Parts: sequence; structure tokens; C-alpha cells
Amino acid sequence: MLEAAAVVGIYVVYSWAGDAVIGAAPDAFRNAEQIIDWEERLGLYHERTVQEWFLPYRWFTGFWNLFYGSIHFGALVFALIALYHFDPGRYVLWRNVFLWMLPLALIGFWLYPLMPPRWLPSRFGFVDTRLTNVTIGKPIPHAEETGNVFAAMPSLHIAWSTLVVLALWPLMRPWWARVLLASYPALMLFATVVTANHFFLDAVGGWGALLIGYALARGRDWWPARRASAERHRPPSSAREAREPGGPRRARGPSA
Repeated sequence: MLEAAAVVGIYVVYSWAGDAVIGAAPDAFRNAEQIIDWEERLGLYHERTVQEWFLPYRWFTGFWNLFYGSIHFGALVFALIALYHFDPGRYVLWRNVFLWMLPLALIGFWLYPLMPPRWLPSRFGFVDTRLTNVTIGKPIPHAEETGNVFAAMPSLHIAWSTLVVLALWPLMRPWWARVLLASYPALMLFATVVTANHFFLDAVGGWGALLIGYALARGRDWWPARRASAERHRPPSSAREAREPGGPRRARGPSA
């Protein structure tokens, strides 16, 4: 209970800080134009095309509105609870990765406020499906939205969905369960694009935040000096093992 309260408390502080570092709309728009320019050079700027394919199917895009707004946090909570109960050692690692990603995301939101595609002027061709199709709660016009609406880079939807896969993979035994699990980040990426909440490069930013968070969480293990010190101070399993250079020997049976 105390562990859960601490994690929730940290996330509440993160949410408050996220609202505090919201950038200015002109900067967010300029950065969105920069992202589009980079994607055009890389051949990645297809978000509008993907959305246009599915806009006529209101029930379909409505489903992805619900998927984007609900499973994002629920799947992460489920993964951490499952690890806490079935693999406590790995729970500590992935909990710390998650906690490291929060300040990393805040730094990204502060240094690079980014206007999501659905907020761009109509000449860009994107549609805010939350205002036209079924969604969670009452549709809110842009002028009435609260919170940090320019917190798009990095995409935590993509970072957390990938974290869920990496965390739960060893616990999944059936092949079909692993196939479903591995498809989760791809489905989340599709949801972010078809609902015009993110650019493709936002996903790259999310994976970068995950990688850095993992490196920081494993920093003590990877640092050579610390690793060597841990090996020197590791207690021997027995006094005999400590005395014998070759390690423990197999016990001999009784003489014939």
C-alpha cells in the first residue's frame, strides 16, 4: 500500500509540473512546422494520409479515441501490479524506469513544446476526432482545454506501451499472448496518428526517453567501478568455496 501511494504521489506531482511547464502557442506551432519539415525530409510525413483513410468510418475512429484515452494508463498500472506480485526483482527495475521517464518527459515538454496535429490550422488537413466522433467524456473545444496541450514530445503513450511489453514479456508463456503483447505499441502508435494526437517523430522521442530512463535505472549495474566493487564485496556462499580457487566441489558419495 505504501509503495502504491508513493508511486501515485510522484505521478500527481508530475501531472502538476506538466501543467506548470506549458509552452507558448507560437513556439508550439513553430516546432510543429519543424517536425513536419523533418518528417518530409525523412519520408515519414504520412499522418494526414493515414487519418484520411479512416475518417469516413466514424465508429472506427471513435474506437481509437477510446483506446487512446483509456488503455494508456491502465495497461501500465496492470503491468506494474503484475510484476510486483509475480516478479518483484524486475518490478523494481521497471518501476524505476517509469519514474525516471517522468522528469525526462517534463524536460522535453519544457524545452520543446509541440502542437499536436489536431491543434494545427485547418489548412494542414487534420481533424480532431474527439470533436466529431465518440470519445471519453464530453468533447471540449480547443479554447476550453486545460492542462499542457503541447506535451507531445516525447510521446509517453508510445514510451509506456513499449515499457509494458518489455516488462511483461518474460511472464507471457503462450505464443498468442506474446503476439498480442508485442502488437500493443504498434496499435498505440496507430491510435496516436489516426486521432491526430501525435506525429511519428513523437514516437521516436518516446522511445528515446524510455532508453534513457532504462539506462539511468540500470546505471549502478552498468558502471564498471561499481560493478567491480560489488563483485569484491559479494559474500561467499560458504567458507569452503572461499578457500578453494576452483569454487565449490561436488560432494563425493560414500566409499565402496
